[in-house]
Amino acid sequence: MYLRDRGGRNGFGSTARVNKSRFLNLSAGIMHRSIFFTLINLFSFQLVFSQIQWRKVDSVYQPLPLSVHVYRAEDSLNGKLFVGYYLAAKLKDRKLNFDVRIGEGKRFTPSQYYLREHFPLVVLNGGYFSMVTNENLGVIIRHGKLLAFNTTSLKGAGRDSTLYYYITRSAIGIDKKRNADVAWVFTVPGKHKVYAFESAPVMAKNEYTHPDIFDLKDVDWKWWKMQTAIGGGPTLLHDGEIAISDIEEQVPGGNKPNARTAIGYTLDGRLIILVTQGTDAGNQDGVTFGEEAKILKDIGCTEALNLDGGKSSCLLINGKETIKPADKRGEAEVASVFLIYLQ
Repeated sequence: MYLRDRGGRNGFGSTARVNKSRFLNLSAGIMHRSIFFTLINLFSFQLVFSQIQWRKVDSVYQPLPLSVHVYRAEDSLNGKLFVGYYLAAKLKDRKLNFDVRIGEGKRFTPSQYYLREHFPLVVLNGGYFSMVTNENLGVIIRHGKLLAFNTTSLKGAGRDSTLYYYITRSAIGIDKKRNADVAWVFTVPGKHKVYAFESAPVMAKNEYTHPDIFDLKDVDWKWWKMQTAIGGGPTLLHDGEIAISDIEEQVPGGNKPNARTAIGYTLDGRLIILVTQGTDAGNQDGVTFGEEAKILKDIGCTEALNLDGGKSSCLLINGKETIKPADKRGEAEVASVFLIYLQ
């Protein structure tokens, strides 16, 4: 059983059932996917994809600091109309405060967060959540404190129905020195530290419902000491190359065009936020994970991940709308947001 969010994307609780047809053989108990990343990189160059033409639209969203810029594109992508926006913000600008908020058991629209949180410069929808409990299903860190834990355990299927698959999910973090990082992370309920895997996602399986880090049987992890972080998935770019870990992270739906939200960073220290229009918003179908990754690479990201998409996708700048909501009824209520304040 999947916990389905309002955006038409699948979020997973600790008792969710694994999509076993998309899961690799874990007979060895653990597996790294560097070979998979290489195959994705080779495949990505076969996409019929012309580079998107972006236009700076800062004047529409004033007032903006000199360290923040907004771009819009209305172009053709693989024979369909593409509408998207991206925001670039300098991570080292001390006048910018990067933050997150959660609904504390409730959900609010991005516009409601904008009012509740005293008019931040940027409001971006966050990661996956349960429509039943409003629980966030990915890592969220605020002021160095862990507010939400990662999904780590998925119920097996078929011959593995008595077992659980242990997975690591993507998150982006910003540390005290304002350096950004995208990693595959793992959390243990009750332990307020985050384990990070930097080179590849890690998977394992066993009979325990709630695994510990030692159940992954891997020592290649580090403490992830971030001040601000938000989780989602899958990773789209790793070390400057397209590396989509949707199978390892068990995030389905990537081959179907949809409205998308993504966040990443460049080597020259810019945080990049991308939203693409889709589904009910006009005649745009949206983009796939592969198309989303290629767009981010062309913008200049070295690492990036996907956040919750579909009807959840939303980016507000000074309270003003960018993409049109995928739902004709308007903005979806979400359980978390990523914020940028101008101090």
